[in-house]
Amino acid sequence: MFNPILILVGLTVLVSAYAWSNHELMESWILRPYRIARDHSQWYRFLTSGFLHADWGHLFFNMIAFYSFGGLVLSVLANGTGAPGLDGFGGIGGIWRFLLLYLGGIIVSDIPTYFRHRDDRSYGSLGASGGVASVLFAGVVFAPLNKIYLMFLPPQLGIPGFIFGFLYLAYSYYQGRRQGDNINHDAHFYGALYGVVLTLIFMPQAGIEFARQISTFLKTII
Repeated sequence: MFNPILILVGLTVLVSAYAWSNHELMESWILRPYRIARDHSQWYRFLTSGFLHADWGHLFFNMIAFYSFGGLVLSVLANGTGAPGLDGFGGIGGIWRFLLLYLGGIIVSDIPTYFRHRDDRSYGSLGASGGVASVLFAGVVFAPLNKIYLMFLPPQLGIPGFIFGFLYLAYSYYQGRRQGDNINHDAHFYGALYGVVLTLIFMPQAGIEFARQISTFLKTII
């Protein structure tokens, strides 16, 4: 079975690096809501913008997060490995669901951005953050108690995935309303929601198992 994670990471790195030296490609693939609203043939930008990044730092953090959580999510979708009580869909079934999770997350997470900025001539957005958030939150649904380690915190301060998830959503929603920086927080927020919803559509039993694990965890600390 081929590994779609390595293919997507490799493709994203190559396209991003090439686009930094090719302004024409960068400008033709970046998400431009203003242009899409006036030329519907440019809908492809919803997807192509996910293969572009602003710089090496932006690219590195997105791809590390995608690779770190992608393995677990793909394993669960394919054969149930890594998530107790869940059955996978087999190799091909797991792969196409994984691709729908990641690529669909890139597209769907940019739809609110499109409606918010479709009259803003200068606005542009790029990056795979919506797809990464979708995969990350699928991982949180599958393994809510797995620790997430942040680079600026010592290893012993790992945060259970479900707690990190709630904090991430709250922060992304708040920052998305403020619009105080150049980060598309709406893509993070809606990508995460898309990941949760699609995961539960694929595997409704994952929601039951999620609740069971959280309940058990809370009993141990109360």
